[in-house]
Amino acid sequence: MNKKQYLGEFEHIVLLAILALKDDAYGVTIRRHIKSCAERDVSIGALYSTTDRLENKGLLTSSKSGASAARGGKAKRYFQITTAGINELRATKNQIERLWASAAFIQGASI
Repeated sequence: MNKKQYLGEFEHIVLLAILALKDDAYGVTIRRHIKSCAERDVSIGALYSTTDRLENKGLLTSSKSGASAARGGKAKRYFQITTAGINELRATKNQIERLWASAAFIQGASI
């Protein structure tokens, strides 16, 4: 059976943040964007385990910048969404819009 994989809520949020941040999408900026836009605190561990999972699914890629003394010799890990990631975001958006439309139709009201 070919079961369709759907984005989880947090995966959806992380991909949207990476998409919004464009070339400035790395751990700190992603966390800051999620906190600002979704009013949600995210641990760096949860963020990186999610980005690893999304990268394994082929929905994003990552690359490291050069290490800097200001960062204690650590490199930044930048993320970019792939075409497959964009397609998954669109599919999730469409799915959610259909659910909202059906709920509004059944309720007879706009929410």
